[in-house]
Amino acid sequence: MANPQDYTVGWICALTTEFVAAQAFLDEEHEGSREVAQNDNNNYALGRIGSHNIVIAVLPDGEYGTAVAAAVARDMLGSFPNIRIGFLVGIGGGAPSPNHDIRLGDIVVSSRDGGKGGVFQYDFGKTIQNQSFQETQVLDQPPTVLRTAVSALKAKYELRGHRLNEYVDMALQNIKKRTKYSRPPASSDRLYQSDIPHPSNSSESCSVVCGDNSFHVLARAERDEEDDNPAIHYGLIASANQLMKDALVRDKLAAEKGVLCFEMEAAGLMNHFPCLVIRGICDYSDSHKNKEWQGFAAMVAAAYAKDLLLQILPTKVKAERRIADIVSAITDVKEKVEDMSNDVHKLLHGQDDQKHQAILKWLTPVDYAQQHNDFISRRQRGTGEWMLKSAEFQAWLNADKQTLFCPGIPGAGKTIITAIVIDYLQSKFRDNQSIGIAYIYCNFRRKDQQKAEDLFASLLKQLALSQPERVKDLYNQHKKKGTRPNFNEISKTLRSVAAIYSRLFIVVDALDEYQISDDNRARFLKEIFELQDFSGANIFANSRPSREISTLFSKGLSRTISATDGDILTYVNDKITCRQSDIIDDGMRGMVPTCATHTATLLSKLTKGHLKQALQALGKGMEGLDRTYDQAMERIAGQGHEAETLAKKILIWIIHSKRPLSTLELRHALAVEKSSTALDTDFLLSPKLMLSLCAGLVTFDEESSIIRLVHYTTQEYFERTQKRWFPEAESEIKIQEVPRNTTGLHLAACFGLKEAVSALMELNHDPNLKDTYSRTTLWWASREGHEAVVELLLASGNVDPNIKDNKGRTPLSWAARYGHMRIVELLLASDKVDPNVKDNFYGQTPLSWAAENGQEDVVELLLASGNVDQTIMDNKGRTPLSWATEKGHEAIVKLLFKDATCQSPGGELWWAVWNKEADNVKLLLENGADPNIMDKDGTPLSWAAKNGHGDNVKLLLENGADPSIMGQWMLLRGVTRKWDEAFYP
Repeated sequence: MANPQDYTVGWICALTTEFVAAQAFLDEEHEGSREVAQNDNNNYALGRIGSHNIVIAVLPDGEYGTAVAAAVARDMLGSFPNIRIGFLVGIGGGAPSPNHDIRLGDIVVSSRDGGKGGVFQYDFGKTIQNQSFQETQVLDQPPTVLRTAVSALKAKYELRGHRLNEYVDMALQNIKKRTKYSRPPASSDRLYQSDIPHPSNSSESCSVVCGDNSFHVLARAERDEEDDNPAIHYGLIASANQLMKDALVRDKLAAEKGVLCFEMEAAGLMNHFPCLVIRGICDYSDSHKNKEWQGFAAMVAAAYAKDLLLQILPTKVKAERRIADIVSAITDVKEKVEDMSNDVHKLLHGQDDQKHQAILKWLTPVDYAQQHNDFISRRQRGTGEWMLKSAEFQAWLNADKQTLFCPGIPGAGKTIITAIVIDYLQSKFRDNQSIGIAYIYCNFRRKDQQKAEDLFASLLKQLALSQPERVKDLYNQHKKKGTRPNFNEISKTLRSVAAIYSRLFIVVDALDEYQISDDNRARFLKEIFELQDFSGANIFANSRPSREISTLFSKGLSRTISATDGDILTYVNDKITCRQSDIIDDGMRGMVPTCATHTATLLSKLTKGHLKQALQALGKGMEGLDRTYDQAMERIAGQGHEAETLAKKILIWIIHSKRPLSTLELRHALAVEKSSTALDTDFLLSPKLMLSLCAGLVTFDEESSIIRLVHYTTQEYFERTQKRWFPEAESEIKIQEVPRNTTGLHLAACFGLKEAVSALMELNHDPNLKDTYSRTTLWWASREGHEAVVELLLASGNVDPNIKDNKGRTPLSWAARYGHMRIVELLLASDKVDPNVKDNFYGQTPLSWAAENGQEDVVELLLASGNVDQTIMDNKGRTPLSWATEKGHEAIVKLLFKDATCQSPGGELWWAVWNKEADNVKLLLENGADPNIMDKDGTPLSWAAKNGHGDNVKLLLENGADPSIMGQWMLLRGVTRKWDEAFYP
């Protein structure tokens, strides 16, 4: 029986294939030890290589990654405490490059490079195209004895060559399934061009699907007798908790960091098992994964490990510290360092988090999380389990690239079921960051937020929450120009983000509430299915019965949503004291709103008999829904005239609102009195009272503060019956549609009623009162261009002209923007006006707004005042000159140059060239613009040449632009693209 104290070499494998290969190279096998630690879950193979006793462990079947590897190492050191050197031996994905001719069957050995210990971990999820990797941890170096042995074996191989192929052939005699572990034919070693991915929707091999097309496969010279085959490469191995399948990212990391190989376990041994990592190359870390080479790759890696061990004397191993002791010391130091850096990390993390949130909010302000939380909070415990346990859902859940479509009649509870599915997925995969989950709740009231690009932006926002750097390039690209990404850009970025997840779930609720105008829904679904083909995503969607929608989902799984008797009984039993299980009527079957809306009525029944009578009175199907809503309206009418009037006002506002209303908005709307010029808070209704008045037809989401109808079938009911219940709805809304906090003085100024303004001022109405958006009387008059009112207000001496609205803009800012020259003149004549005040949103001054919008007379007037500083930059670093140049306002550019405060132009030349404004380019150059100014895109000359702007090229060259800066290749490119006239008039 083996004694655990006798084993000094630990060997870890990730796959069964690697475990078999390791055992095949043992010189002697030992009987397993029965003295392993009680909590040790590993399975070991024990044996001897040379004079070294080896313990070999393999990861649990089907489990991969850093965390699992760390657990295996921890248990191994617990049961075999004398282990002093360690190996991680197996297969990996190669990263061939011009400097490293890596081929299938080659070996990569972790070796110190550039200050790294041979293996480094890059941040999880940073494998997005066009972005750099960010490494976060470096694997501790293996013991000195191993590093010395690597150097000695390397020299030996260079001097005499290696015999690894012979060793593999001998070891194959110990394996029954030799073909699997033998070297495949050289013809199967194909390195495809990096931009040629394997079709994601094909299960066929590369030889069938991708072929040997010379345009797709890189041509490589055959290795000759002087070349080692397999070759051994020494350098960096990149490790992460995901499989590398992106050739473009592979190439980027190989070029930037010198990475030779990718794998998934080494980073997990960080500070747990300092070891040497040896990988046999079985694929090229791209989408063309090749299992054909796994067996041989595992064999050559094991062969190298054995040859390395044979270079080491047992006495050298015994002289090393025990790995368990090293790990303990590292842990102590790590804890101290973490304590010291904790505060700094919190500060930096907080700053980064703010930036990340700003980027994600810029992508789209839409956040479905509040809606989801509202829906799931209304789930009755125990309901919806039938969906999660159904064969269709389980089939969808347990395989990739599955589609599950769930139609259901109105009121069947489709949205709650969807919320249950989302909640289940989030709970099940909470601790697995490699699985992405994104969802959409369609709503016919949110048509302005339901264009295809809006929904895709929301999916991107959700999936990029943990790695917002992925949308940073998109953000930076458009922030500079003040533009928004188009659908193709969003879709492309979404695909890049989707590619990082090992599995992806997309859930869409209420497709029937997604507008079909402009082919939006068809476009959205087409792109969703293409995303599924690309990423293997699982899609869950529901809708009312619709032939058009059902046809699009005809190839996937299907399960009809209908509230079961059990769900309805659970709901009713929770609300009704009687809790009788035999009173469910057919009228309630399959329809959740009926059950919910009738709760108030059913609760009033005192006996089982009365309860049965009430339930039997319910109709069935859509007729039953209408009867339910009729009865609710009758209950409202029975509350008394004042309560009925208020209830109907609440319903009118919710039904006719173009967007969901917050409770506060509705309370304010209802509080407006016809006889008052201001809002009296004494008339505000409490949310609880509003819900009570509406007899179960209205519900309130506490998290989002949205008040809405209990179900969208309620909306449809009122659209059919509004003339019956609300014959004067439009006039009722018009009476109350004045903005909140708006006074009579605001309205008079807005419409230019000078006499009314004068009369109200005489009655001591305050002209500086602000409405909900902080707009004053002077603000309204200045923006709308009412000169007489502005003159009257300024003459009163009681107005503050510098009061900002909610965007931080003053009356002067708005007057300048819209070109109200006389009003600008009146405002500038006031000693109180600050002409250089910047708004809070964009940071632009009145001069900047006027210059951007082509208001030449206003610009001239502002400059003539002598108090305006045109060098002030906005939040984008733009000056008025910059805006005028970009927009092509040549006359304003000339005015700004005449002003004494104008500085020599800088980036303005770029905008002029970009807009093909030859006159402005000439004007800028004449006023000192540097023709050789550089940015990330090159010089103005390179841009003009690249885009064929012949006039601008000539102007730049005539004014000292240096073509050598931009590179001769750019000029050549301009010529070859038939823009010779740019240089040869």
